[in-house]
Amino acid sequence: MSSQGVTANSASVKGANSQVIETETLDAEALYTQLREYVTQAHTSTTHLVGITSGGAWLVERLQQDLKFSMPFGIISSSMHRDDFSQRGISGAGQTHLPFEVNDADILLLDDVLYTGRTIRAVVNELFDYGRPERVRLAVLVDRGGRELPVHAEFAAAKLTLPANQTLSLAKSSTGQFSLDVRSTDLGKPKEPVNLQGKNK
Repeated sequence: MSSQGVTANSASVKGANSQVIETETLDAEALYTQLREYVTQAHTSTTHLVGITSGGAWLVERLQQDLKFSMPFGIISSSMHRDDFSQRGISGAGQTHLPFEVNDADILLLDDVLYTGRTIRAVVNELFDYGRPERVRLAVLVDRGGRELPVHAEFAAAKLTLPANQTLSLAKSSTGQFSLDVRSTDLGKPKEPVNLQGKNK
């Protein structure tokens, strides 16, 4: 089960149902529902969910709660293996916590947005510091294209194209509701974030 369509511009996206919708109606809660359906199908009795800080960690925490999986889940950070570590240092978003044996484990990585692939490369390096898993799969809420490394998600609830000067990330309200934010920069000056919450909310 996978989202296949990629749009030619930043104004629209294709969801897993291959219907083109405007970005203004891109509903993070609806995309989470699609992701949850995929995880329900992909999960086995031995699968550990591992969320990438911070958006992926939010997704895993909610999935674990909604689906009531018995296997312990993990949180993983890309900080220590990023190729820009010397500039960024250790992120304050959270550190790796894997409360299970990684050797021979079946791991389903989850993240909010897949972009260049560099975060995933760093996360896989971090994961192998803890052991050699039997299998590692990746599922994301949104694949925004722009890959710089040969990284592929087995599932993306939506695919879209954004210009390089825009960032896309998952946000979580005080009540736990998800939304997607786009932030644009113009000559190095950040603009106001654009909330991509569905109009039916």
